[in-house]
Amino acid sequence: MTAELRFFWARLNANYWFYPALFSLLAAVLATIMVYLDRSGFAEFLNDVEWIVPARPKGAADMLTVMAGSMIGVASTVFSITIAAVAYASGNYGPRLLTNFMEDRGNQISLATFIGSFVYALIVLRAVRAEDETPASTGDAAATALPGFTPQLSLLVAYLLMALCVAVLVFFLNHIPSSIRINKVLEGIGRRLLDAIRETYPVEDEFSDAIESKGGEPLTAWDTGYVQLIDFEDLEKIARDCGCTFSLMVRTGDFVHRDMPFMRIEGCKPDSIEDKVRDCFTLGATRTPEQDPQFLIDELVEIGLRALSPGINDPFTAITALHWLGAATAEIGRRDLRKDICGEDAEDCPVIPCPDDFEHYVKRGFGSIRSAVATSPIAAEVMLDTLAKASGPIKDERRQKILKAEADNLAAQARTVLVGPDLERFEAHHAEFNREFW
Repeated sequence: MTAELRFFWARLNANYWFYPALFSLLAAVLATIMVYLDRSGFAEFLNDVEWIVPARPKGAADMLTVMAGSMIGVASTVFSITIAAVAYASGNYGPRLLTNFMEDRGNQISLATFIGSFVYALIVLRAVRAEDETPASTGDAAATALPGFTPQLSLLVAYLLMALCVAVLVFFLNHIPSSIRINKVLEGIGRRLLDAIRETYPVEDEFSDAIESKGGEPLTAWDTGYVQLIDFEDLEKIARDCGCTFSLMVRTGDFVHRDMPFMRIEGCKPDSIEDKVRDCFTLGATRTPEQDPQFLIDELVEIGLRALSPGINDPFTAITALHWLGAATAEIGRRDLRKDICGEDAEDCPVIPCPDDFEHYVKRGFGSIRSAVATSPIAAEVMLDTLAKASGPIKDERRQKILKAEADNLAAQARTVLVGPDLERFEAHHAEFNREFW
């Protein structure tokens, strides 16, 4: 249940409407409190402050009307600019990056600030009464010495919100072009990937690979879609209660369909716990970064492949993607790849995740982009350097050999596409790579 709540919260605040809706509610509460304080006479002291000129009802109504109209206009412009930026980025860098831009906190908070200010202005505007109107209550008549009813404190807060909106607009106009720069996009993916690796595999400088499956009777999928979340805590509880072992055959991010085996159960009959186990899996139409570092690796690979395609031919973007892949590979290579599912009881944990060894991650990253890199002389040389640097922090000889094998595969593929001086230069670089690092 804890994992499901975390996933629900992550998906909820990733929605583009969440922060605008939240800020609208907060603005409505703030406006109601400010008007109440004005009506109760709390803000009467503002009439005696020399540097604050008390507003008349007509001036207050005009200002709030202008504020509400301008805020909803700016909010529409901000939304349009965001959609244009998202369309540009997803078209150039890949449609899977659409999620990254929709989850961008800068875009969400900017739109939320303008909409919240609009809601605030509307609610306060409703409380303003003209000079020739009868006060709605004795509190309205006592709240200000001026004719009619002008919520002075609420108006002062509206001025502060306008200043905040101007600052947010300046931030947004700088943030949007900055956020679609390819180096910034790759940095965002890369840092998120490094954080995901550290969270998934917290133990450093130990080089154990994932525990192998123990087999058993298969339990099949009940629906079609991507595995978005696996609630390991509830799975552990179910396994211990029935005295059996669960060996998962899928990982978060894998696609499953009906009657496809996704788990093997040893020690009890799958039919007896089928409903409980299925409740621990969340399926959906799309992959998400939660519990799925490979999703972020695939995003880096996708950007690199697009950059090296003949239609774009941008090897320097691919080089940046390779650098972040190298950093992630080095981080994975220096960690214990046994997922800490059961915490302190890890030694006899009854839940065995789908094994992801170091070779699996290398193939998923460098192996997937290798064929495109081999066609570019400069990218091929950089990939050799990146593999060599990634092996530096890794003290396990077996994992170092996996990186060397990947470099040899790149060399073999490059020989099929490079010719002339480009091939000669690459061969010399590969020979130096072998002498220096192995």
